[in-house]
Amino acid sequence: MMIATEQSLRHELAACYRLIAHFRMSDLIFTHISLRLPGPEHHFLINPYGLLFDEVTASSLVKIDLQGRPIEPTPHPVNPAGFVIHSAIHAAREDARCVLHTHTRAGCAVAALECGLLPLNQMSMEFYGKVAYHAYEGIALDMDEQRRLVADLGDKPVMILRNHGLLTTGRSVAEAFLRMYYLEKACEIQLAAQSAGQVILPSPQVCAHTERQFNEPGRGLKQGELADPDALQLAWAALLRMLERVAPGYRN
Repeated sequence: MMIATEQSLRHELAACYRLIAHFRMSDLIFTHISLRLPGPEHHFLINPYGLLFDEVTASSLVKIDLQGRPIEPTPHPVNPAGFVIHSAIHAAREDARCVLHTHTRAGCAVAALECGLLPLNQMSMEFYGKVAYHAYEGIALDMDEQRRLVADLGDKPVMILRNHGLLTTGRSVAEAFLRMYYLEKACEIQLAAQSAGQVILPSPQVCAHTERQFNEPGRGLKQGELADPDALQLAWAALLRMLERVAPGYRN
């Protein structure tokens, strides 16, 4: 198995910033995507505060510790709210190597709905029983909020920050990005469906079955049942090919 180098991880995280910008999920210089680097130090990479997401490059990413201190000289500051949210999750969850947070229109709208995310479509069923919720406490500048954020997240892969936005985690940048892409799509579809009339919810059994199809492709299959274990890597590779055409400067 090939071990990822810091440079290759910088390329992946910079690509994720460019993809969030490309798919219109960014919020000027605000929100954040972080990636924990290998090693016992729990160092992680985060965006240079002040750059738009389509300006982020591999070399401009800032390496910080769990106290938010830069590990190497950098001309860029770190978003304090990004540090509060991301450092808490990286410290608590070994599997949360990448943490992605957005303030999109659809995500913020669903975060303001009492019902939260509903299993209205195939995309949302990927997250059936997998969504955590955290009550709004103001801008994430209070260090004391970290313990409540981590407690609310638990072992879930995604979180809806009430009255705030969306958050996904991943064992890789690819996993965190694709979770966010489809969580955002699920929110968009839900808002469209709710605005059009009475919605139809599939049965809990069908929702649970669909969630397993998404998240357990290596499970024991029934006769005549197929699986798609390579979907994530194939989709990520396609996205990187697109970036090479439209924004190859992310590697700089």
